Amino acid sequence: MNRHRAPQVGIVVIGYEDAAHVTEAVRSALAQGPAVREVVAVDDCSGDGSADLLDRLAAREPRLTVLRRTANSGGCGTPRNTGLDAVTSPYVMFLDSDDVLPPGAVDALLAAATGERAEVAGGLCVRRELPSGREVPWQAPLYAARAVVPHPARRPRLVHDTLCVNKLYRTGFLRAHGIRFPEGRFPYEDFVFTALVLAAGPRIALVPDPVYVWHVRRTAGKLSISLDRAGLDNWRARTHACRTAHDILLAAGQKRLAREARAKFLDHELRMYVRELGLRDPHHRRAWWAHTRAYLAGYDAADWARSPAAPGRLIGRVVLAAAEPRDLPRLRELAARPARLLPPYARAPDGTPVWSDDLPQVTLEPLLTRPVHLLPLAVDAELRPRAGGTRLRLRLHELYGRVAAAGPRAVETEWLRREDGRRGDGCEAVLRGPAPGCPPVRGPAPGAPPVWCAEVAVDLTALAALGPGTWDLRLRLLFRDGGRREVTAHARMDGAPPRRRALPSVRHGVLLVQPYATHSGALALRLAPGPRGVASVVRGRLRRLLH
Repeated sequence: MNRHRAPQVGIVVIGYEDAAHVTEAVRSALAQGPAVREVVAVDDCSGDGSADLLDRLAAREPRLTVLRRTANSGGCGTPRNTGLDAVTSPYVMFLDSDDVLPPGAVDALLAAATGERAEVAGGLCVRRELPSGREVPWQAPLYAARAVVPHPARRPRLVHDTLCVNKLYRTGFLRAHGIRFPEGRFPYEDFVFTALVLAAGPRIALVPDPVYVWHVRRTAGKLSISLDRAGLDNWRARTHACRTAHDILLAAGQKRLAREARAKFLDHELRMYVRELGLRDPHHRRAWWAHTRAYLAGYDAADWARSPAAPGRLIGRVVLAAAEPRDLPRLRELAARPARLLPPYARAPDGTPVWSDDLPQVTLEPLLTRPVHLLPLAVDAELRPRAGGTRLRLRLHELYGRVAAAGPRAVETEWLRREDGRRGDGCEAVLRGPAPGCPPVRGPAPGAPPVWCAEVAVDLTALAALGPGTWDLRLRLLFRDGGRREVTAHARMDGAPPRRRALPSVRHGVLLVQPYATHSGALALRLAPGPRGVASVVRGRLRRLLH
């Protein structure tokens, strides 16, 4: 990589009331090296001294310009536009005050843009959970390898990456097409900006390099827009941004991209909010349901015909078919990743698989031809910690005869530590069945389809050796023909709230154990070993109470 490239990049950093993080963000931009000609920091009328910190930094750094807005805009679009207007460099990037650019980000994007004569260059964004530091890539398949896309319509999946911050733009391209952010308070403004960029048909270069670190602070006193999903206004703002993005693409004649934008809403937005809908009060659920039905009423037959067995489309069709919220636990499981379709598995009078006896118009017939490795297979999991040894009991449900036809033979279990992605010891167990039920796990209702069962030991002491943490269960179903399906397990809690148990441990003295169901219904496990682990649990509970 040429580290002595002529300065060509301007980086716009926006911030409001973020004195704790804004200088770190700006320093990460300045540290990108000589390719950065200027950093324009726009303070959106903060009252916490953020602008003063930036002024002191600018006094020592000639590449930094600080712009103070005299009135708060209420959003992110206006300060970004302010910075964009001030940039004099051939290329521009955007950075939020609570995030950072990793070393080499600008060089990687600039080399791709100039080398491929691209108006836009994009790279991998990494979501970093704080304080744990766990990193999760955003839209990783798009950035798996270097690629050049002559026109966005050649790769419709680009619509799914709505972030504006993990990309480098040719400044002249944005100005020539009048591409700007929505002004004022407009949550999810980057949805609209990205749609405007794609509608203009740029040549796009993609690189696998990490180019942006998105800090996720779930315990912050004020949550970011993308995390603050509890209110209806957030959902209304998100659907408005999605509709606006779709209309922009359609008006530009980008029908394929517009269709993909609607598919993305079903696969991402709808599934994400449905997973959390059961946490809301009845009034919220009814209002959310009515608003979503009205939004989905704008979809046409072609929108529903594409991949009709995809989980998001099935969820959307249930919402359209039912006037009131219903089947929320089952919809939550279908919205999980990977999707799980829990019983009951109803059939219409003619034998066609349907969502339920009450909603026979929602057909599940496409599941009869969907590949087994893509089926929303449901596995129940029950974990009962015992001092003498903990056993994990699993039950795989039949799905309209598809499971029996595939011939399940075994299941591999794996525990992943959420804080750092480390793996615990996994094991493989034979799936027994099919049978009407698998004692000692409570059996299904009379007449229910058969199930396949397995039971494995769980070494809690070995998992706890890494310290306090949360463990997610992952399963791999193995079939007779060599096929496999990655799944998560539905947590069976028998209707009782999860209880933390203290188990005696030779290694740790005491081990606090709590199996629980995640927002998507999957089985997870909290572990806290020894006196320090107990103290960390107490501190965590106090933090949650204070927030």
